[in-house]
Amino acid sequence: MVVADKEENKTEEIDELEALDALDKEASEYKKDAEIDRILKAFQLDAYAVLNLQPGVPDPQIKAQYRTMSLLIHPDKSSNPLAPSAFDRLKKAQVTLLDAGARTHLDECIADARTLLLRERKLTVDAPEARQLYEEGSEMKEAWRRKTVEVLVEGEQRRRKQAKAQMQEEGREMRRVEEEVESRKRRRDHETAWEESREGRIGSWRNFKGGKAGGGGGGTAAKDGGEAGPKKKKKIKVLG
Repeated sequence: MVVADKEENKTEEIDELEALDALDKEASEYKKDAEIDRILKAFQLDAYAVLNLQPGVPDPQIKAQYRTMSLLIHPDKSSNPLAPSAFDRLKKAQVTLLDAGARTHLDECIADARTLLLRERKLTVDAPEARQLYEEGSEMKEAWRRKTVEVLVEGEQRRRKQAKAQMQEEGREMRRVEEEVESRKRRRDHETAWEESREGRIGSWRNFKGGKAGGGGGGTAAKDGGEAGPKKKKKIKVLG
């Protein structure tokens, strides 16, 4: 009887552990899904927003944050079908922030957004309202975020427009080069054909000159195709 009670208690403990494990697993999956959703909803041109970091953080913190988040949402450890897309965005955000040029451009856009926002609201950087820019959850911070999105979008539109214009210019230059190459090829073909027909032209000229020289001497040709005879001497009449 005692043994049976022990077995029953052991079974109950196992059931409780399994239930706790299931709850932990469910909580873990929920946390992963929530983070994947946050990454995909973050404005992807703002690498700080994707990595959930504040502007100006040092490189080691960027790397540490990426490692923590990548382990959490890695496609191999998540059943969420959107995990690969979120992981790719996370990776691109880290690459952007660790690239000096790309990060400088992003920092400048964020600073421009702050300046524009303060100018629109007629505030100075020392104004009490301006301090709310750095307060989490404040209306000013949210307005700064929206203004940053506007600045980044405008910058991306300019970049794409410039890239398109450059591609068109490169296309025109390529067509010009191709036309020049084709023109040179036609000239070469013409010169080659002229040289190849040179002997023929010389032979025709020689035949022409030879025929002209052969028909210039001798007596007059007989009528109706007869052979030319010797010229008759004219008789000289003697006067007197």
